[in-house]
Amino acid sequence: MEERKYLTTWKRYLPVIRLHLKKSLVEEQQFKLNITDFESAGDRGKSGYTFSLQMENGKVTNNISGSAVARDLYEALKSDDTIKGMLQDKAIKISVGKSFVLSIKTAHISAYK
Repeated sequence: MEERKYLTTWKRYLPVIRLHLKKSLVEEQQFKLNITDFESAGDRGKSGYTFSLQMENGKVTNNISGSAVARDLYEALKSDDTIKGMLQDKAIKISVGKSFVLSIKTAHISAYK
């Protein structure tokens, strides 16, 4: 199994993700990904590229082991210092559906747990 084949693709999207992450503090953000970017990195066939990545304080809270696309997105996010800072004290859900739209929802984590 080829590792990290979507990492380069995600790194190209980081400036856009950074911008939408900032805006997601106010309202949910969505933008369309270019499917050919991902198809050229690796063919997911019928399983597609859909995933949900949930994080709290920059740590993944759901199981993404079955999705190389989600794992590589998380790697790319962790490698960006600006984004790493934005992930702190927040619960963030990033998902991609069948229509290949990436959505970002952000909530502040309450200090009173």
